[in-house]
Amino acid sequence: MPLRLSVEQIVLSLILNVVWFLLLAAVSPVLLYRSLTQGKYRDGWGQKLCGNLPDCGAAPTGHQRYWFHAVSVGEVLLLQSILPELQSRSPDAEIILTTTTSTGHAVARAKFPNIIVCYFPLDFSWAVRRALARIQPTQIVLVELELWPNFLRAAQQNGIPVSLINGRLSEKSFRGYSRARWLLRPLLQSFELLAIQNETYAQRFLALGAPAERVHVTGSAKFDRVTTERRNGQTLRLRENFGLTDDEPVFIAGSTQDPEEQIALETWLELRREFPSLRLILVPRHKERFDETARLVASYGQSLLRRSAGVSGCSAPGKGDSPVILLDTLGELSSCWGLADFAFVGGSMGSRGGQNMIEPCAYGAAVCFGPHTRNFRDVVDSLLARNAARVVQDGPELSALIRHWLTDHESASRQGIAAREFVLSQAGASALTIDLLLGSEQPLSAAVAA
Repeated sequence: MPLRLSVEQIVLSLILNVVWFLLLAAVSPVLLYRSLTQGKYRDGWGQKLCGNLPDCGAAPTGHQRYWFHAVSVGEVLLLQSILPELQSRSPDAEIILTTTTSTGHAVARAKFPNIIVCYFPLDFSWAVRRALARIQPTQIVLVELELWPNFLRAAQQNGIPVSLINGRLSEKSFRGYSRARWLLRPLLQSFELLAIQNETYAQRFLALGAPAERVHVTGSAKFDRVTTERRNGQTLRLRENFGLTDDEPVFIAGSTQDPEEQIALETWLELRREFPSLRLILVPRHKERFDETARLVASYGQSLLRRSAGVSGCSAPGKGDSPVILLDTLGELSSCWGLADFAFVGGSMGSRGGQNMIEPCAYGAAVCFGPHTRNFRDVVDSLLARNAARVVQDGPELSALIRHWLTDHESASRQGIAAREFVLSQAGASALTIDLLLGSEQPLSAAVAA
């Protein structure tokens, strides 16, 4: 039975509408500027502001309709292990997938061509009510951490169970949420299931008011979707497209942000004087920086091969015979990591908090990253404890480390083997998560071993 909203809940919903409107108004100049200069935030506004998601009608009697929400690219890619598992065990289930970002939307459409993909509504009461009325899900599944008050209250009012999977709560987020525990507690209590990555995160959810009987530690599904075989079809196609030979060591700087591309480029230029066969692949985190990175390479007088242009996309030769390679397409970094002998994982020398280093580790690459990796602190701690990754503070340290690996192949190999073994030891979270979603698993009391 749908729940009736109390006066307090109605007032809170109205207050939240005002807050969201003021926040949207405050950031609208930035959104408009980026829309005009970078092509961002141009589509999906009918779905975001008004909740005009596809009108699906009621789910057939006895069938489940799952609404999965994945904020951006990382969460979408995580579902590559979750959704096939669900579809194999519940073939009659319908799946709707929403994202928040345009890059996440593009990747979702590419990775899941047979699933309806649309944008998640902003947390205005009218938008979430209309979206729920049009989708009519029998269950909502949020990925990692999405706590939108109006949306969760509307789902609760309509009697729709909500689950959180692969849940995570960083120390910084926990400190912030702790100041609003009065608001977070009823939101967390509205979840039917909280499937959390590890015991540390689980304790943080419990401290914020999550019901203990609904909190389950599953491990991270990110370990399940990785590929460990370097000679997979997509990686081999990339190798051919880039013209890489087996005797050329490959250095990849992936998921990078400014100024990490410049740091990697200068490292490569320095080392190439000693190791002329060393190749460089740059993979910026955001598509808006592809052209900026291309201009950076040109400013150093280097030729460039862009993945989006294929083998014909190499600019006029610069100072070297081998061009810098720019992976300027979406959704291919996972396969590209399979080319890396040495991998620098970006977002870790600035304020972003690091990006996913699990994929290059799974291929057995010698992996390093900067000092700022709070988004993956548990993974980083486990890798460092096993001598399966290295931290570099700046460009000179990155150059010294890659030089060390180039001269001591055994050291690089040992680290890569340790990294791959760690990733393989963590598998199994996806199947356990589906057990929980389908209601076939009892509550867990212990964390997955780190």
